[in-house]
Amino acid sequence: MAMTRSTPARRSPAHAPATPTYRRIVLKLSGEALQGKLGFGIDPNVLDDLARQIKEIRELGVQVTVVVGGGNIFRGLSTSSATGMERATADYMGMLATAINGLALQDALERAGVPTRVQTAIEIAKVAEPYIRRRAIRHLEKGRVVIFVGGIGSPFFTTDTTAALRAMEIGAEVVLKGTNVDGVYTDDPATNRKARKFATLSFLDVLKKGLKVMDATAVSLCMSSNMPIIVFNLHRPGNIKRVVCGELVGTRVANK
Repeated sequence: MAMTRSTPARRSPAHAPATPTYRRIVLKLSGEALQGKLGFGIDPNVLDDLARQIKEIRELGVQVTVVVGGGNIFRGLSTSSATGMERATADYMGMLATAINGLALQDALERAGVPTRVQTAIEIAKVAEPYIRRRAIRHLEKGRVVIFVGGIGSPFFTTDTTAALRAMEIGAEVVLKGTNVDGVYTDDPATNRKARKFATLSFLDVLKKGLKVMDATAVSLCMSSNMPIIVFNLHRPGNIKRVVCGELVGTRVANK
């Protein structure tokens, strides 16, 4: 059953509400977010921290799904551009990389005592369920975390688009994009100290200015269904709970 989306109240971080603002979410993680300081692959410390944060919000009654990328292992677009590999082949390899990340996150969650299911858009019957929308919703209703891997099952689409599409399909209330920075800026804050962070943006602002929130297809999908996106720093302890509970963390993108 679809859930009604709500707009979080503007509260001071010092007065976080005891109950969550969002009840069903899609948490979008890039593959790079899992590599931590290693520069490649999967950092076990990052996995354990994510598992703790996800367990924390699940215990508040939040239904959690995760879409994970594969860039820490293989990036389809950049590899095909650099090596001349056929784009479709490179993208399928990237989908398999997301499955590796999803299984690693599932292991970390279940070691933390969180029941988890991995659903894949490409057939990997030995290690993951096929993606079935009604089954995914049923898992959520039973308190399980669902990790979506394999993209949408077709090349030429990013995991950003997967996150937007799955959010619409399962009746999520928000897409939370965890990154290495604390929101969306006018420029790269790592190289430009004058870069200014946006507290809020409209979908049209993002598309017109070419801001790096999610890819244009994903932003357009969210805009058409009025699905808010919140971009925040994934690695700051407790940030997922803060966002879910309506604190003004990161940058919120929505229709105005």
